[in-house]
Amino acid sequence: MYPLKPQRTASGVATVTVITKPGRCSGDCLFCPSDVRMPKSYLSNEPACQRAERNYFDPYLQVTMRLRALHQMGHVTDKVELIVLGGTWSDYPPEYQIWFIAELFRALNDGDTNEQAVQERLTFYERAGLSNCEEKLADLVSDVQQQVNGGALAYNEAMRQLYEESSVWREIATEQTASLAELFEQHRRNEAAAHRAVGLCVEVRPDTITSEGLTFLRRLGCTKIQMGIQSLDADVLAVNGRALTLETIQRAFALLRVFGFKIHVHFMQNLPGSSAADDMRAYRRLVTEAPYLPDEVKLYPCVLVENARLYQAYTEGAWQPYSEEELLEVLIADTLATPPFVRISRMIRDISARDIVAGNKKANLRQFVEAAIETTGGRVHEIRSREIRTSEIEVESLALDIMSYETTMSTEYFLQWVTPDDRIAGFLRLSLPDTDDVCVGDTCAPNGCERSTELPVAPGVAMIREVHVYGRVARLRETRENAQHLGLGRQLIEKACEIAREHGYHTMRVISAVGTRAYYRSLGFYDGELYQMKPLSLATGKNGMIVP
Repeated sequence: MYPLKPQRTASGVATVTVITKPGRCSGDCLFCPSDVRMPKSYLSNEPACQRAERNYFDPYLQVTMRLRALHQMGHVTDKVELIVLGGTWSDYPPEYQIWFIAELFRALNDGDTNEQAVQERLTFYERAGLSNCEEKLADLVSDVQQQVNGGALAYNEAMRQLYEESSVWREIATEQTASLAELFEQHRRNEAAAHRAVGLCVEVRPDTITSEGLTFLRRLGCTKIQMGIQSLDADVLAVNGRALTLETIQRAFALLRVFGFKIHVHFMQNLPGSSAADDMRAYRRLVTEAPYLPDEVKLYPCVLVENARLYQAYTEGAWQPYSEEELLEVLIADTLATPPFVRISRMIRDISARDIVAGNKKANLRQFVEAAIETTGGRVHEIRSREIRTSEIEVESLALDIMSYETTMSTEYFLQWVTPDDRIAGFLRLSLPDTDDVCVGDTCAPNGCERSTELPVAPGVAMIREVHVYGRVARLRETRENAQHLGLGRQLIEKACEIAREHGYHTMRVISAVGTRAYYRSLGFYDGELYQMKPLSLATGKNGMIVP
């Protein structure tokens, strides 16, 4: 038996969350917070936002300071998942996107001990005239924030006044650019760095997802997409200012799956225009119907903050939060409906109770839900509730469980190492795309559109979308005995290749992170433009073709 790691790295990876600078948002959702010190939907009191503001929203400083804090708390940070939050990623200029990601990798490559680089950056922002003092910033935007809260000023107009017309922010923006060549050099360094990026996630809306955009995200090194769905009810989406159709949402799922991204969706309950029964029905559709089936879900109730447009509807009596009993009923039903291949990552937004005017204020809401399920004898199948985390396990007791499910684009296989009591020690997501049915056009019914020539699909090519082994975060060069050094991941990959080969696929692709490229090369994968690939065997492939 072996002990597993502390809670913050209980998934086997150290997570570092960073926030982009404030900027315009192409959406205008009723429920969305409008804190003018932050990118849309985020509040300055949220922990990650506080860290970002103290570091001038600089990605290098945010990562460096977070690595330092994690190290001081005793966490191993050899393997890092980078999560970029801050509204819709594609709303930012491409040159800023490239620079931001390049600086994330530069920070990982430099580590948390490069004090000279940190001081030079801090000095740059100070000399430019930018403040990181919370009290000063609150006072600076006070009048504008009051106008936004009262509906006299739109959030995007506030962004224009505070940032786009600011000589300080304009001067800083001239320095926040980078080329793809500079980014790729940081990628190359990270392949052998002490702190390697084993995942990179950005946040988007379904209506912004295109083949061209996803190709660009792969070049940046992205492996996971957080996508704001919120509801599958067209009327509810309209009431809340979400300019989405179900066809748009389905097309976004299809594109993300074809490109191999891990799909992490946001889904809200208790939105204006919905009901408890509607919420439970919509969530069940999300996790059971072929056009959707996300890999991970942020499932949380709508809460009201003063600077959201929803405030007026609340004061007029047009919206009320569910009672605690109603909310628990919804979340219990949702949790029990979640299949074993989906992870519910959280059930609340990281919003301070003092900022919530109406709605759930319990930071431990999930514990209430799980306790209620336990008292009724219900069984939870979703991933997070089954992770081994800090438990001890007998490795010899692990069994490989394989399940499959159909999407509109593919047959998906979920391979998981489980204990006798169904706790999960590692898993792999394998996608076998049906290239004859690929359909992601803009003007068609779900199964009747033209195929795009820009899609990274080809007959006989399978895709590994994710491999994750839990256990103590092991240092990259250590060989101590724990789940991450027992070959569980390698065995999952070998089994995935075997399944693909048996179904007539001749090549395996993997949507590898920059920091895992060397690992996949050691398993026989070679580098392609967007993915790493491996020929499966000299065999008969799909459509009866003989392939190498």
